[in-house]
Amino acid sequence: MGRRNRAFPLNKLNYVWRTPIFVCGILAWICTTFVLAGPAAAIPAFAQQTGQPCSACHVGAFGPQLKPYGRDFKLFGYISGDDKNHLPPIAVTTQVSFTHTGASQTPSAAPEFSPNDNFAVDQASLYYGGALPMGFGAFGQATYDGVARAFNLDNFDIRHAQEFDLFGQSTVAAFDVNNNPTVEDPWNSTPAWGFPYASSALAPAPSASALMDGGLQHDVLGTGAYALYNNALYLDAAAYFPLNRSFAGRLGEGTDNSSDRYRGVIPYGRVAFVHDKDNAESQTWEVGAYALRAQRNPGGDFSQGVDTLTDWAIDGNYQFIGTGDHVVSAHATYIHEDQNLAASSALFGTNSRNTLTTARADISYSYKNTWTPSFQAFSTAGSSDLAFYGSGVKTNGYVVELAYTPFGKPDSPISWANARLALQYVGYTEFNGQLSGASAANTLYLNLWIAVAPFGAYVHR
Repeated sequence: MGRRNRAFPLNKLNYVWRTPIFVCGILAWICTTFVLAGPAAAIPAFAQQTGQPCSACHVGAFGPQLKPYGRDFKLFGYISGDDKNHLPPIAVTTQVSFTHTGASQTPSAAPEFSPNDNFAVDQASLYYGGALPMGFGAFGQATYDGVARAFNLDNFDIRHAQEFDLFGQSTVAAFDVNNNPTVEDPWNSTPAWGFPYASSALAPAPSASALMDGGLQHDVLGTGAYALYNNALYLDAAAYFPLNRSFAGRLGEGTDNSSDRYRGVIPYGRVAFVHDKDNAESQTWEVGAYALRAQRNPGGDFSQGVDTLTDWAIDGNYQFIGTGDHVVSAHATYIHEDQNLAASSALFGTNSRNTLTTARADISYSYKNTWTPSFQAFSTAGSSDLAFYGSGVKTNGYVVELAYTPFGKPDSPISWANARLALQYVGYTEFNGQLSGASAANTLYLNLWIAVAPFGAYVHR
């Protein structure tokens, strides 16, 4: 989300993959993980601290799509609880998948993988979500990246929240530190946690995306504050700073000296208007905007000054929960980027100025927090600049997905594990400026996402 799944190359071990011993070993590992685990969610922090099932926080009983209770848990600093003694809210997740594309890729999507029809262990992650000393709370994630075959510090968000009255209205405000613009946002319309919540790293990807759309994730460190006033007005402001290249390398991020380097302060701002109709259990909506501005040295070259990227976006959310058996959620965002490419033009012959726009809208329906079909339409368009993008820009398409989550509900027969099985199809009507042959990038993706909580916790039934 932004960040997408990576994968471990099983094709390098195809001669092992086909053996019964290896298959039995994988199945035994999965079964052992389930048996030794306690109750879990995509991240079981809420379930462990409040004694509520995953479905209390998450649409479809599995993250990261949030319901009102889940948004409140995040807004109040990941520390809401039921005053009982719970063990550390730590979770371990694993994703395995199969990817088929409309045409074989030459070269292959990643080293050691086949041109098509790839099985993969996408990623393995360790999560923490809960209280820290001195009233702080945190969400943190460390991930094994199978494409790079390396561990890295993934998304993290540390905050200290307080609730008080302001002009006679309830207000929650927090100090926040994170490493990915929009990761702190409580809505699923912004890039860090937007749909699709899992996607293939072994499929063709559009050539152009805005900086706001995941371009800074994990390469910056930001500090700021947010406030929600009267459950109606949300404000967020932060300043991000590029990580030192060697320090980023220690965190598992890239250290390629030829990659773009950002400099100075990168300001980020967010405003949203929120409305609850009747109550938080019925209907909610949000409309808002967010923006950032950054300067960069393209290709790590400091000799010709900087490019300046200015991104602004608008977004909206609607959610109907009712009694909880039928949940409808809709999210949309429109991101516009203005590119002043003074340095890139001098160094690489690009246009001196470009624009780029991306629009996405999705809707999902969750039946009894078990079956969740979703649909998204997306479009990207911008200036034609082969020197900058290496291909055309315009891309249009759609995503259709059906997800199944067997556990995580109050009446689940198994309370010590959770899993999400999703079948996803990505279709393109235009891909990187090409109408003819766009279907070659179409992708069928089958993903199994398993989450366990090794320390366990009691969950109210």
